[in-house]
This record gives sequence, C-alpha cells and structure tokens, in this order.
Amino acid sequence: MAKGRDKLTAVMVRQAPAGKYGDGGGLWLVKSDRDTGSWVLRLAVHGRLRHMGLGSIADVGLAEARIRAGEARKVLRDGSDPIKERERQKREAARSMHLLKDVADDFFEGYKARLKGDGKAGRWFSPLTLHVLPKLGNVPVADLTQGDIKDALRPLRDTKPETMRKALNRLNLVIRHAAAHGLDVDLQAVAKAKALIGTTQVEAENIPALSWADVPDFYASLGDGTVTHLALRLLILTGARSGPLRFLHEDHVAGDVWTIPARLMKSRKDKAEDFRVPLSKEALAVIEQAKRHARCGFLFPSVRKGVISDATMARLMERREMEARPHGFRSSLRDWLAECTDAPHEVAETVLGHVAGNAVTKAYRRTDFIEQRRKLMERWATHVTGQGGQVVQLVSAV
Repeated sequence: MAKGRDKLTAVMVRQAPAGKYGDGGGLWLVKSDRDTGSWVLRLAVHGRLRHMGLGSIADVGLAEARIRAGEARKVLRDGSDPIKERERQKREAARSMHLLKDVADDFFEGYKARLKGDGKAGRWFSPLTLHVLPKLGNVPVADLTQGDIKDALRPLRDTKPETMRKALNRLNLVIRHAAAHGLDVDLQAVAKAKALIGTTQVEAENIPALSWADVPDFYASLGDGTVTHLALRLLILTGARSGPLRFLHEDHVAGDVWTIPARLMKSRKDKAEDFRVPLSKEALAVIEQAKRHARCGFLFPSVRKGVISDATMARLMERREMEARPHGFRSSLRDWLAECTDAPHEVAETVLGHVAGNAVTKAYRRTDFIEQRRKLMERWATHVTGQGGQVVQLVSAV
C-alpha cells in the first residue's frame, strides 16, 4: 500500500453519508447522499489544479477507481495531461466506430424515402456501392480526406464522368449527414477532391434521337398492334418517359387526359406532383387498341409478369440497326416544338414534364398550360401520322 493512500474501504463507500472523503493520492469520493456519489481525481497539471471525473459509484467500484487513478497519474508522470489524453482516446474510438460504409448505409436508410420507389431499384445509391465503398468503406468517416476521394474517383473522370459526378454528390450528402450527427468531418473534402480531380476531357453524349422529320416513317412501321409497337407509338405521341408509360393503367386515363401519378414522375418524391398529359385523337386510338392486351388494368404487360421492361422498346430499335433510342423521341418532339411552332418556352418545356423558370416564377405559377398543350399534341400527332405539321400559332404564355 502506498503511503497515505487507500484510506477508504468498500463498506465506507457504501455507507458513508453525503460529503467528501479522501482515499489518498488525490482520489476523492464525493457523495451527494448515502446511495449516490462519484469519484474525482485531483491533479496538478502543468502547475494548474485539475479535477478528473472517474465515474459514479454505481458503475465504478473502489478497486477500479484506484486503478483508473493510477493510470491517470502515470500519464501525468510521462508529461501529458491525462484529461486531454482521455479525450483524445475517445475521439479515436469514435472515429473507429463510424466507418464510411456504416454512415453511408445510415444516411441512405433515412434518405431513400425521398426517392421514387423508396430507392428500391438501387440505382441512386449504386455510384457509392460500386465506386466508393469498395475502396473507402472501411475508412473512418472523420479520417476521410480529399486525397482519398480523388484516388477513388479520378479513374472515372475520362471514362464515366457522369457516374463520377453522381458519386461525388452522394458522398457529399453522406459527409454532411455525419456532420449532423456531431462527427468531426471535413465538410469541404468533396469540393477539394473535385479541384484535385480536374475537368473531364470527355464531352457529354446525348441520347441518340431521330430527327423530327424522320419520325413519321418510323411511326408508320409500328403497325402490327403488338404491345411493343403500341407502347412505342404512344411514347412518340405523348413525349412521355418510358417509366410512366410502361406502368400506364386504365385508371390513369379519364376522357382525353392521362394523369401520371406523382410516384411515377422523375422528380424527387417529396417534390413531385401528378402530371396531366393531353391525349390527341391518335393517342386515344392507340390506348383503345392497347386495352385488348391489358392485364390487371396495365395496358403494356410483359409476356410473363408485370409490365414490359425499359429495354424491350430499345431492343426493337437495336434489331433494326438504329442508333436512336426510345428516350430520344422526347428530343425529337422538343426540336419539332422549337422549329415548327411558336410555342413559348414555358409551354414547350411543360410538354415534356419539365418545370421552367426561376424559383420565384415556379412558386407563383399555378397552370400546367393544358389547353395550349392539347393543341400542340394534336398537331404533333398530325405530323407523326404523316399528315403534315405546319407552324402552330399559340397565345403567349406570359
């Protein structure tokens, strides 16, 4: 027993009333009443008196309190501040417990409710799972640097620049999620990594599209009444994306309007709204033909189950050795609107389901221009079916 130490006993710790009781060597028992109390170690650190808590008597017994006090005294003899050293060890432990892969999973679990279909398709998170987490998943998020990010993603710069961009954006959200939970992370790590990676030398490629002038010939070739042919015809006539079209249900059509539910729109789920598509006479005729194929109300079912896949229409065009792809018909329609009509920009963009204008304009706009779009879509159908497509005069949207 060290001289002047170990003055207390376990019985005294249990039974002593409120007060302060010294065990020696700077270790004190501080009791607020008979049953509660805590251990405090008094130390002179660099000439300044410090008080270091060692835990409550409910969690730390007398023997363990003496061991903890001894360890702190050893740190002090070695020339370090035991309180700061303990804080450093806690930070190290926290870093090792919050690996990037775990923080990313925790972030996605909360974020996916904002995504279409709750992100079940996996595409939103895949830039991280494929290109970041295999390399950096076991790195503590607090230790993640711009150099780590640059090394992981720079190989994509000139081969998959869009994938790289998405990976950086998603990683930035993960890091901000970590910061919101109080972790010591570098919020500028992604921005710094972008600067280190540099600008891609690859120009973005647009989805191949048919010229609007060539659309009528292709439309005429889709005449066998199969699900694929009818789906492509309606895709062309409406300018819709393939996702909403493939999941078109009889209940979505009322009169000459197809209402696409918000959950099928490309926008974030918490931002999306139902979108109305005016149907031309030709589009209504296509829908009527498609009803004979309907299964469970869906107009474009697959051969086995569910609806036709996104690739089904594309494969038809591939077999014909065409460069254009189904999504490109949206570009064909947009070019026709620009070159063959005087449709205001806001109306033309709304035809494709885009929201044009700045934040203030969008906040105050309460129209979807459906009457103006109805005229345009009827004229587009006239062009698509080979009956001409002269300039359409519209009232200004302003």
